[in-house]
Amino acid sequence: MEKKKLLKIIGKNIQIERQAKGLTQESFAELMSVSWSYVSKIESGIINLSIGKINEIANYLNINVSKLFNIEEK
Repeated sequence: MEKKKLLKIIGKNIQIERQAKGLTQESFAELMSVSWSYVSKIESGIINLSIGKINEIANYLNINVSKLFNIEEK
């Protein structure tokens, strides 16, 4: 799978999980101590996330990291 497509899928999965928790991009950014624009770029698949950052995001969302790698055609 192309890296760009994978980043978009992971970003979309982060967005879905964030919204399921009732968090806005702004409130999630505050929780993570990052800027709102950083969260927006993650969810848009613009930022190339490290495995460590993906794990950190999963921990903030209180989910298993494997949920972020759910690769169904989105």
